[in-house]
Amino acid sequence: MTDGRLAAVLAGCTPFAIPLATTFRGIAHREGMLLTGPSGTGEFAPFLEYDDATAARWLASAIEAAWGQWPAAVRSEIPVNAIIPALNPVQAATMTTRAFIDSGSTTVKVKVAEAGQTLDDDLARVAAVRSAQRAAGIADARIRIDVNGGWNLAQAVTAIAELDNVAGGLEYVEQPCATLTELAALRKKVSTPIAADESIRTAEDPMRAVASGAADIIVVKVPPLGGVNRALEICEQAAVPVVVSGAMDSSVGLASGLALASALRELPYACGLGTGALLAADVVATPVVAREGRLSVRRIEPDPAALAEAAVRMGSAQAAWWRKRLERAWNAGANDLVGSLVTA
Repeated sequence: MTDGRLAAVLAGCTPFAIPLATTFRGIAHREGMLLTGPSGTGEFAPFLEYDDATAARWLASAIEAAWGQWPAAVRSEIPVNAIIPALNPVQAATMTTRAFIDSGSTTVKVKVAEAGQTLDDDLARVAAVRSAQRAAGIADARIRIDVNGGWNLAQAVTAIAELDNVAGGLEYVEQPCATLTELAALRKKVSTPIAADESIRTAEDPMRAVASGAADIIVVKVPPLGGVNRALEICEQAAVPVVVSGAMDSSVGLASGLALASALRELPYACGLGTGALLAADVVATPVVAREGRLSVRRIEPDPAALAEAAVRMGSAQAAWWRKRLERAWNAGANDLVGSLVTA
């Protein structure tokens, strides 16, 4: 027998599949479910490899968006960075220039340490990005790199020194090593700030990264932490600078990241919420992209025609799979986290 609250959640669900303009971390498209409730629309789109316990936090975030309330905003605009996937130098330079022309982004996050690539590939990519920034005349150009835990300690020490040199100074390095022990040791060996990402969003206790001395900065994504309110609690407890980032969300899903960033007392870095530029299609009529390097804070609702097209793109079999996944995520913990928000 289906829980009445789960039935209410399922009644407001619509599947979606949207292609990416460029393959990102081996992903060619994003898919999931949009949940509509009395507060608006939330997005449930945990990556396919995530287990049900992890997916439960993503569902809690979506239910909070659709049925709950977000904290009050203290700012109306959020500065955002552009994102450069692990492309060849020509593509990376072109994308950097385009990001500045189209959205005014002066800060760029460059993916490095991609499987099958070398440090020389990364150096060429970062050098091309820096050259493109200079050619565009960007006065306050900044480069940060995202390693996704791809280096061991020795590799990180060497790579950071070389990449910092070709970048003309790195703003920070995101998750250079996989473990907190390595990150803490690395902080003692390099002067470039170290940001923790996976060590926050995949940890049973996100505060361990800070308590263990592993991070100068934390990168916070709303869905893996169970919603805006829970993510805000973590940010306030951390007492280190925060960068709010997205998870390759649709424009609807980006709203939760904007809500968190808008509620932080301090926001010293551009946020990783400019991922709308990486989508080839969306669930809104006009994708959420930056203007003059900033995004406006607002609730974002799907366009019926765009969402209908995205639902057809997924197909009935995959839509049924997602519906079952949502049910499992509810039973794996989302019910306990936010079930009280839902009225049957």
